Amino acid sequence: MKRLVLSLSATMAFAAPAVADNSDVLIIGNSDQSVLQRLTGSGDLTATQSRFAARGTEISIALNADRDGMRTAFLEFAENLDATTDDVAVALTGRFVSTVSGSYLLPADMGDDVSLAQVVAEGLPVDALYAVMAEYPGRALLVLGEVEIDETLPSGLSANLPLRDVSQGVTVAVGPAGDVVRFIGRLAEWPGGDVLPLAREAGLSLAGFVPLELPLLAETEVALPQVVETEATSDRAAEDDAAWQEALTADREAGYETYLAAFPNGLHAAEARQRLTAIRAEPFYQEKQAEADLGLSRNARREIQRDLSLLGYNTRGIDGIFGRGTRGAVTAWQNQNGLPASGYLSADQITRLDAQAERRAAELEEEARQRQAELERQDRAFWEETGARGDEPGYRAYLRRFPDGQFAEVAEERLAAIEAQRRAQAEDQDRLRWQQIREIDTQDAYRAYLAERPNGAFAEEAKERIAWLDRNSEQREIQARGQAEEAALGLNAAARRLAEARLAELGLEPGVVDGEFDDDARRAIRRYQDARDLRVSGYLDQATVVRLMADTILR
Repeated sequence: MKRLVLSLSATMAFAAPAVADNSDVLIIGNSDQSVLQRLTGSGDLTATQSRFAARGTEISIALNADRDGMRTAFLEFAENLDATTDDVAVALTGRFVSTVSGSYLLPADMGDDVSLAQVVAEGLPVDALYAVMAEYPGRALLVLGEVEIDETLPSGLSANLPLRDVSQGVTVAVGPAGDVVRFIGRLAEWPGGDVLPLAREAGLSLAGFVPLELPLLAETEVALPQVVETEATSDRAAEDDAAWQEALTADREAGYETYLAAFPNGLHAAEARQRLTAIRAEPFYQEKQAEADLGLSRNARREIQRDLSLLGYNTRGIDGIFGRGTRGAVTAWQNQNGLPASGYLSADQITRLDAQAERRAAELEEEARQRQAELERQDRAFWEETGARGDEPGYRAYLRRFPDGQFAEVAEERLAAIEAQRRAQAEDQDRLRWQQIREIDTQDAYRAYLAERPNGAFAEEAKERIAWLDRNSEQREIQARGQAEEAALGLNAAARRLAEARLAELGLEPGVVDGEFDDDARRAIRRYQDARDLRVSGYLDQATVVRLMADTILR
């Protein structure tokens, strides 16, 4: 039995099969309407179906196959093959993506943003076709028609279609989808016999088992000539391999063009054309390959992102993943430094970037020291005029100006003592009411207390609390934002202890270094942020963490 499978690149639409005794055809169509138009002349597969059926060929058609459609069609094809099958042909057109372990035809409904997991889970593996077709050595033809992929693929995926692991006895023809469609159209009318001239005329590259003749759909058996390897053909193959290795070593457009000029139908011609396509599609191919050859670990990539962030280039996260944000930051840095703006880094550029970041970190820390010294000078001078006089108005004035200042703990302790003394002197009912108001701790509650007890023991404290809440409404919003940003960082206990340790080394008194951000730790963070002109929230956001990590460079 003869079986021909044509997969043109996901909604399943099976045409009614015309059953015959001697051959089968399966067409899985994943190409767009323009490609279908070129195949049929009308966008309708009826004529193609009729041409195959007229020759006694059973034909099934599936258009725009999704994952389930491709797999169903492949399963039906594979299960119907048996020992009576004379020859096998499979044609796939559409978007092909390769991983380190194999290549896949993408389903027609897969969007532009593809991931490695999606490709492996939903794509049709070309290796599966190799495995089935290897059962028919010398009588199996796989035709792959590629549709250009415009989007940038993530790490782990490539638009190349390597053909190094073709199963023994399987002939592979590769070319653009349009050329493959022309070949399929000719094949539908082919009376039988050697189809390799058709493939070559269509501009397809051949790989794998390429005999002198490869008959398909012949009404009678066609005897294949015996190909006897001579010393000359063996030498030619050795020259082919040597030229290919030279082209691979250079990995440049000129090298692959030289190889193809010498071996247009060579053992590696298909892969040479694929590599040329990749190089021409990527203007900075060599820079991209050079960065990939560095084998940067994820921690090394995080360090590069930290360096860029320190220098003021937004990488949109420090996660060790070089996405569009990081590539844009690298390009901006290269432009600023008079380097080719490729978006990819060389070893020398990484060293230069790190040196610039270390210098900038030192500059920022010096600026922070100067700012902190000035803040401490202002703090002490203000204390001398307010809290140092030892009265309640002075303490409160100091805390309004420097809530996290050098003398904040002293002022708070002395105010607490004053309030304790006042509470002891207050009548029981007034004290009980004040405790209730303090638990509510809102401006309305304090106003209610003043309305009830305008001369109460805690009247002045209530007025001060109203003013404080009014001043700090914006600060509470900043704290809420900071709290959310710190939670988004997902800091573990070790990272939190490290942050506290750095704050302690800077003399900011975060309390016990235990990874628990208590009031002392929050105060230390606010002091650190204030000294470095960061947003003062008392919570660790990305900018604060970047600066803390920069401080470690200097220690």
